[in-house]
Amino acid sequence: MTSSTGSDASHVPVLLERVLDVLAPSLTAERPVVVDATLGLGGHTEAMLQRFPDVHVIGIDRDPEALARAGARLAPYEGRVTFAHAVYDEIADVVRDAGFPTVSGVLFDLGVSSMQLDLADRGFAYAQDAPLDMRMNGDDELTAADILNTYSARDLSRVLREYGEEKFAKRIADNVVAARAEEPFTTSARLVDLIRDSIPQAARRTGGNPAKRTFQALRIEVNDELGVYRRALPASLEVLAPGGRVAVLAYHSLEDRITKRAFAEVTTTDVPRDMPFVPAGHEAKFALVTRGAEMATDDEVDENPRARSVRLRVVERTAA
Repeated sequence: MTSSTGSDASHVPVLLERVLDVLAPSLTAERPVVVDATLGLGGHTEAMLQRFPDVHVIGIDRDPEALARAGARLAPYEGRVTFAHAVYDEIADVVRDAGFPTVSGVLFDLGVSSMQLDLADRGFAYAQDAPLDMRMNGDDELTAADILNTYSARDLSRVLREYGEEKFAKRIADNVVAARAEEPFTTSARLVDLIRDSIPQAARRTGGNPAKRTFQALRIEVNDELGVYRRALPASLEVLAPGGRVAVLAYHSLEDRITKRAFAEVTTTDVPRDMPFVPAGHEAKFALVTRGAEMATDDEVDENPRARSVRLRVVERTAA
């Protein structure tokens, strides 16, 4: 990363070199187009523009702050980047509006960005007291405080259990409902204290900060992250040209499970396994590039702790 300055430029994306390597075979066409569906601070996009001189990148982000920072970082590549303020399940419309019929590659780097964690007033980080917001797009209505102060104990428990995989979801939800009757939740420190007190001491000894799972669940609910991703992944496969690839970096099992299932559906045929050949028209239109999910090496985890939980899956379109 050589063309930028400042803290945004010093942040190296997870599995950067591996992502560039797996996308490279799909970028051989004249003026290839890649969609960076989660532009963030623009690290992956900057690296692609540097390594592939002919590539044009469409960068999508729902966060105006991210678009502004990425725009400043990528200013030297003016004319080779199209910025789109959108949610990435709108990928088909974004590609069409940018004037391209298909694309050669799509990258999803899922999860909350380092920028969002660093901005205290956004409320994503449990390590500092901040307003319970967690919106990736400040124009959206629902905040984490709204969820904590209005959801029933049953609905809140479901969110924590399904999206945070929190074993003590019911206990936390019941305690939230009891506490908000005295005073509504507005900032994160009070919630962190409640979570800690809701989880047995023995269970707090492992797994890092006990608030991590609840904050993840609230963030996912606020931004409908899994619903958006379930719509976005099939849409990305549809806009892919033959020979194009979709690469996904997932950071928790919920996202990775969606990716695994979607890729399995498009890489398998409906022909019975004992049939000696696949009839014309029944071939799978996609093929797996990665065998299972690739993980970061120990060296990369040491260098970049965010890589510890990452899972990389890649698929290639083999037929129109």
